[in-house]
Amino acid sequence: MSTVLETEEHKALRAAVAALGKRFGRAYTTDLFRDGEHPRELWEEAGKLGYLGVNLPEQYGGGGGGMAELSIVLEELGAAGSPLLMMVVSPAICGTVIARFGTDEQKQAWLPGLSDGSLSMSFGITEPDAGSNSHRITTTARRDGGDWVLTGRKVFISGVDISDATLIVGRTEDARSGNLKPCLFIVPRDTPGFTRTPIDMELQAAEKQFELVLDDVRLPAGALVGEEADTGLLQLFAGLNPERIMGAAFSIGMGRYAVDKAVDYARTRTVWKGAPIGSHQAIAHPLAQAHIELELARLMMQKAARLYDDGDDIGAGEAANMAKYAAAEACVRAVDQAVHTLGGNGLTREYGLASLITAARVSRIAPVSREMILNYVSHQTLGLPKSY
Repeated sequence: MSTVLETEEHKALRAAVAALGKRFGRAYTTDLFRDGEHPRELWEEAGKLGYLGVNLPEQYGGGGGGMAELSIVLEELGAAGSPLLMMVVSPAICGTVIARFGTDEQKQAWLPGLSDGSLSMSFGITEPDAGSNSHRITTTARRDGGDWVLTGRKVFISGVDISDATLIVGRTEDARSGNLKPCLFIVPRDTPGFTRTPIDMELQAAEKQFELVLDDVRLPAGALVGEEADTGLLQLFAGLNPERIMGAAFSIGMGRYAVDKAVDYARTRTVWKGAPIGSHQAIAHPLAQAHIELELARLMMQKAARLYDDGDDIGAGEAANMAKYAAAEACVRAVDQAVHTLGGNGLTREYGLASLITAARVSRIAPVSREMILNYVSHQTLGLPKSY
């Protein structure tokens, strides 16, 4: 795919990560799915090579880059058939929030490990009765002496079993107004009162989904990310914009993988008079369209990453939502067309495309649904009135 908007360093990073991804490949990932294992070897190797923390500050062992670099890493791993979902959560969301707002102690404790992959962190925001509405979060934190006590529930939280801690989004009471305001807390995995239950998902993935219960979880004052001030929303969206950018990278990589497989098949598969099926426009044109849509989605993702890395949180919010929407739609269509190109073979385990049908569909739902993105664009960009 075209890289004309990227620096030479970006192109070199893209090539190096692509080579790593191909060493593992789709078979590595699908075998892990079936065995219920996690991609530890790939995660560790990516960490050793500096890819997991490429967006984190150099003084803490990171690469000193930003979302532009981290999105390249995830996209290329995805295009090789070996995406790492926890990259969306651990370095992108949690690492970014701690790097921007964490105390010196939090940065020292977490960023080196998040950079080299020796530590990982999950992100807990979604709740049973809140869904995509972060303003309805009911997980609350109250002061008890010098400690915080958290109570609440979370659902569809990825990778809690393999994470050293979860960055929990809760709400504290403003002493001046009595209003609840968002705050983020680092909750170590084995903290008393912090329990997890696996959610039985039809989707096959190495990273499991969990329901979390926080039953009077007692945390020290240092668990609060940053200071107790009116910055909770800023901290929250500082993590959500990278989440959208990385969600786009995940989708684009998956779509590229599917199109590449279909193109390889269409070049060699012959059923009529010796001509490969790729010579027929009914096959070639839909694949060309899928390629174009993925390229367009990538351009918006690059714009969002550039805006975010330049410190334009408002501009990045709009672009990141658009990028996530465009990438999800392009991914779904690309996977569908790839499977259709292979016909019956597209549903076999040998070609490894059928499992992407469900995975691609998830990209329209998580981490934020396409309807919520359309709400955002219609209200924030177009200035239309809200219906809710």
